[in-house]
Amino acid sequence: MANEIVNSSNANEVGESAKDVRGGGHGLGLFALAAGAFVFGASEFVMMGILPQTALAMRASIPFAGNFISAYAIGVCVGTLLLVFGRRIPPRSLIVIFMIIALVGNALSAVAVNAPMMIVARFIAGFPHGAFFGTATLIAKLLAERGKEARAVSAMVTGQTVANMLGVPAGTLLAEHVSWRLAFCALAVLAACTAVVARFWIPLIKPVADAGLRGQFRFLRKPGPWFVLAAVFAGNTGIFCWWSYVSPWLQREGGWPSNMVSMLMMLAGFGMVVGGLCGGRIADHWHAGATSSLGQFVAMLGLLAAFFVPGNRVGTAVLTFVISFGLFFVSAPQQLLMAESGKGGGELIGGAAVQIAFNFGNAVGSLVGGAVLDATSMDYRYPALGGVPFAAVAVLLLALYALRYERGGRAHMDVSRTV
Repeated sequence: MANEIVNSSNANEVGESAKDVRGGGHGLGLFALAAGAFVFGASEFVMMGILPQTALAMRASIPFAGNFISAYAIGVCVGTLLLVFGRRIPPRSLIVIFMIIALVGNALSAVAVNAPMMIVARFIAGFPHGAFFGTATLIAKLLAERGKEARAVSAMVTGQTVANMLGVPAGTLLAEHVSWRLAFCALAVLAACTAVVARFWIPLIKPVADAGLRGQFRFLRKPGPWFVLAAVFAGNTGIFCWWSYVSPWLQREGGWPSNMVSMLMMLAGFGMVVGGLCGGRIADHWHAGATSSLGQFVAMLGLLAAFFVPGNRVGTAVLTFVISFGLFFVSAPQQLLMAESGKGGGELIGGAAVQIAFNFGNAVGSLVGGAVLDATSMDYRYPALGGVPFAAVAVLLLALYALRYERGGRAHMDVSRTV
């Protein structure tokens, strides 16, 4: 088709099919995708560690500075529309474009002089986030050997989990000892470097099938994708009821001193890394929906334990690891399910939709957890309990999905055909 031709000099490259590049030893391509995931993961969460310093510099109150976090999340949701108009662009080129936008957003954050400018900068930084993960999921899936698609997606997502383990604590340390602006400067530089390596390391794959403007959303007429998206939303709502207040929970319930919280956040990040890799590996040998249900069940048990088990240092550290493990155990299989459900032109939108549901869950979870704290006179055990019903709904939705669509056959069935 004409819309699959970029220009005459690249015609041969654009003609590479998924079969041509699949399993072709493109480890560098996956590394470039993971680097991009690191940039977006750190960009999203670093503000939580440097909020006091940023608020002071912007002459804003801490509650108002919360808009710096919300602006990024809104950018994630709105930015998915980028993919509606990017369907004719080769996925590699989309990745480069997204990294350039991330460069601009983080550079503007580093030089922001007032709160409105910071809000706009954070919105720009978050704008390509969901679109990046939708596109990166498709590329990772196509580069993988057959039967190892979920593992490749989990390798890409590892960049985001490593950002939580190392990038966010590093940004917090920069803010405490040098300047919070350096954290955004570093992210801008990393975005620039990733744009360069993505251009040379990611193979040039044909654009997705052009199903037209409306055709990209056709897969949402089926019930299967809604099972998955509702589970992503409910599961993250449940976990973020607890995660949004994990720092005071560790200090008040676990007895940890404040100067140890950053180390425990690194432990949480390590749990995310391990969970993401395990979820991808299991999904390659089992069903993606059933694997996701298992991960959500682990997280739900962790939330229950956070309420019922008496607080102490060892217990709270273990639960921090376990719940973080469950949070990202589900990431690769859910991304893969949505990318596959959009076959026929909606692959990019499907993968990006996971990030929208994820971020909405984060925002709602924080609000629910805050309401629970207010209702219980700031008892930090109760946000975890408040998250359990949401986590249980996610487990149920994914279990129903697995029973309806994944009984029998191989783990990588044609989701677009069955849902």
